[in-house]
Amino acid sequence: MSLYQQLQARQANGQMIRVGLIGAGKFGSMYLSQIPRTPGIHLVGIADLSPDQARQNLVRVGWPREQTTAATLDEALRDGRTHISDDWVSLVKHPEIDVIVECTGHPIAAVEHCLTAFAHHKHVVNVTVEADAFCGPMLALRAQEAGVVYSLAFGDQPALICDLVDWARTCGFPVVAAGRGHKWLPHFSRSTPETVWGYYGLTPEQASRGGLNPKMFNSFLDGSKPSIESSAVANATGLSVPSNGLLYPPASIADIPYVTRPISEGGVLEHKGMVEVISSLEKDGRVIPYDIRMGVWVTVEAETEYIKNCFEEYNAHTDPSGRYFTLYKRWHLIGLEVGQSVASVALRGEATGAATTWQADVVATAKRDLKAGEILDGEGGYTVWGKLLPAKKSLSIGGLPLGLAHDVKLKRPISEGQCLTWDDVELDTKTLAYRLRQEMEQRFAAHE
Repeated sequence: MSLYQQLQARQANGQMIRVGLIGAGKFGSMYLSQIPRTPGIHLVGIADLSPDQARQNLVRVGWPREQTTAATLDEALRDGRTHISDDWVSLVKHPEIDVIVECTGHPIAAVEHCLTAFAHHKHVVNVTVEADAFCGPMLALRAQEAGVVYSLAFGDQPALICDLVDWARTCGFPVVAAGRGHKWLPHFSRSTPETVWGYYGLTPEQASRGGLNPKMFNSFLDGSKPSIESSAVANATGLSVPSNGLLYPPASIADIPYVTRPISEGGVLEHKGMVEVISSLEKDGRVIPYDIRMGVWVTVEAETEYIKNCFEEYNAHTDPSGRYFTLYKRWHLIGLEVGQSVASVALRGEATGAATTWQADVVATAKRDLKAGEILDGEGGYTVWGKLLPAKKSLSIGGLPLGLAHDVKLKRPISEGQCLTWDDVELDTKTLAYRLRQEMEQRFAAHE
């Protein structure tokens, strides 16, 4: 049976998949808008720092007010309604919840939410990919030890890329490269929440009208989010990453199989089997027609003359050699697609992407000259951006993961463009996130 047929059967039998959501912001609201249209799903509870705002978001996406009046989780379960509070602990610990969707966007909090969910035998769909980028392999291991499933969120680009990679390998194609698109010029790495809208092509007034968060949008623009998502893909698929950060080669969709080849064959890759991000802007800033900015792609290789001929016979667009072909999805629908992950983990016990190895890391890198005593403000802020590096390189330099570069004080001056290290900052070493990251580094070093 397909996932949809299984969901229909659950609905008919009254055996609903019982879901708890932590964080009802933009991404969470997009998922909430689809739940009433999805059979077999009961959103039992929402935990949010602002329950009133969560209720407003539910009304905004079309939920009837009476659906969210359950006074307790038990009442919600009994009556088919949804309980809303700021108590994530009770939600995660409730024995009747099947799946937790972590949607806060706060990497340190997300680690605690995930680990607590595993301890109480809950599957987790982790939307907060920032957490996965710095300790995803350990989160996946903890879930496995608990006998539950940990998954990246479908709709977000990493899970979609993992899906394309899995398609390629399942069909017998070697993956040459895989990744996403992005609007990129090198100076964007220095962008701050004050400059982001100009680069995006919006006025501050338009951004304010839309309720857009400048720090969050800047985390995409300055390269932090592409690095974070590429790290998650590399760790889930085993693909390697560039030795000194993403290259962002400019290309139209038609040109992706040209540029995602090894350097020895006219492309930009150090070798076959890598992640990369394609820019939608030429180096001089001109917009590339028919771009992949909002999409994902995978480039595969025809290893035999017969397969190469098949590409030609079915008019597959390849590079000039006829060997490299790119399959792509031009758009992703973010939170509107999360239901795919919820159904997959609950019904099939399968993740839509999860770390299997530690291939990549995202290291906090100075946007400008920083002074001793300054407070780092994490991805999308004024002080640091995230640079994608091989995990071995990050480990060798003692790189500070971007996900832990929030509200921490610098001990010494740092030059613009310099990668930060553990020794450069004063960190709270008591958080679960810090301890899990340290355990991951120790495990990796021990296997070297």
